Amino acid sequence: MYEPYYWCHAPILRGWVAYFRLSEVQVTLGLLDQGLRRKLRAILWKQWKAWRTRLRELVRLGLDRERAAASACNGRGTWWNAGASHMNQPVPNALLQRWGLVSLQQEQRRLACNL
Repeated sequence: MYEPYYWCHAPILRGWVAYFRLSEVQVTLGLLDQGLRRKLRAILWKQWKAWRTRLRELVRLGLDRERAAASACNGRGTWWNAGASHMNQPVPNALLQRWGLVSLQQEQRRLACNL
């Protein structure tokens, strides 16, 4: 049903990593990876505007109904919810990669092997 298209940003992310591939920025790339994933989860949370939509999407992505109901109706903000376990469990890193998100650390490692 719903599958975001992050692949359109892949060339930009790959180019950015290629530019900095000779520098030693593994820790920084890891923090950027974390930030990107959290921002994408926040975008998803905002796109699911109503609590009913949030409940339906969380259940569809594999969260149990009781936990999804409690999470969908909480009064916390978007950024808090994006970092909470009720978003990390149904939208894991592997799912974001399937949707086309490029990992900056993995791309840097791949480019380092080609030197």
